[in-house]
Amino acid sequence: MEKLRVGLLFGGRSGEHEVSISSARAIAKALSADQNSHKYELLPIYIQKDGIWQGGEVAQQVLASGTPSTMLPSDSDGNLWQFPPQVTEVDVWYPIVHGPNGEDGTIQGLLKLMQVPCVGSGVLGSALAMDKIAMKMAFAQAGLPQVKYMALSRAQVWSNPCVFPKLCDEIEVTLGYPCFVKPANLGSSVGIAKVRSRSELEAALDNAASYDRRLIVEAGVVAREVECAVLGNDYPKASIVGEITYDSDFYDYETKYTEGRADLLIPAPLPANVASQIQEMALQAFTAVDAAGLTRVDFFYVEATGEVFINEVNTLPGFTATSMYPQLWAATGVPFPDLVDQLITLALERHSS
Repeated sequence: MEKLRVGLLFGGRSGEHEVSISSARAIAKALSADQNSHKYELLPIYIQKDGIWQGGEVAQQVLASGTPSTMLPSDSDGNLWQFPPQVTEVDVWYPIVHGPNGEDGTIQGLLKLMQVPCVGSGVLGSALAMDKIAMKMAFAQAGLPQVKYMALSRAQVWSNPCVFPKLCDEIEVTLGYPCFVKPANLGSSVGIAKVRSRSELEAALDNAASYDRRLIVEAGVVAREVECAVLGNDYPKASIVGEITYDSDFYDYETKYTEGRADLLIPAPLPANVASQIQEMALQAFTAVDAAGLTRVDFFYVEATGEVFINEVNTLPGFTATSMYPQLWAATGVPFPDLVDQLITLALERHSS
């Protein structure tokens, strides 16, 4: 049987470049596992931090070393559209480019133009899930419970001195403290701040506006943070539920990616009815944003009242051997190599439908 050539696309221009490399290394290992090695041929394609696509020896070296390319940035923007020759050989794309310019629909649109199957969500699902404001609007339309929030723009934050204080007044009245200020379109907790006072609110809004022109402010809630993984296309399935515990004030970037700062509890110690409710809501969220292939859905469980609030979906979650998404499926009975194989099969299915 002729092997299927998998274009493993990784790296990218976001702040999650290194995480993407780690995810790609784990997927490459899974593709070379005994049950997959006879089916797939790996074609690594690496996107440098300056946006240049590299195949062949450069991509292989980054994948082998686990460190970004040290090549000097290109002096020609035209090279951004000079794809390596290996691109024409790809039978199915496996993009694992986290963050902006990777999981926001931009890469997905480009790969769709190539008319080659692609693992994961398409343009709409990726874009909806990446933009927290659009995502919350989709959740509201689906009737999924959420914490109170306000959608803002950079123009409001960086407005004249008369308007900005009124905006802060409205946030204080509507949401109170503590609350969370977030850029709408950045992943991995980048630019997010937990604020407890007017001065912290003003500083956090200014900082978030420097990252994105769309912002969101959410009411704080005393809750446990639980997650569920979804796998499938038109008939998705939900994994068992996991929980994140950590010693920091909230699950920020440093906590997320510093070894020993956070623990994953799989399965989460939850009442059976609560776990079932979370699984059902995860499937509803998957459908609400028109996701495909894979999605990790994050929730708040308010133990004192029994309430469950959906927080967000991630259509291209971290995919290292220790990441929550593959661990949830491993605990549900789908080992890492089988999970990668299923995702490629789902990509082929979606493309042909």
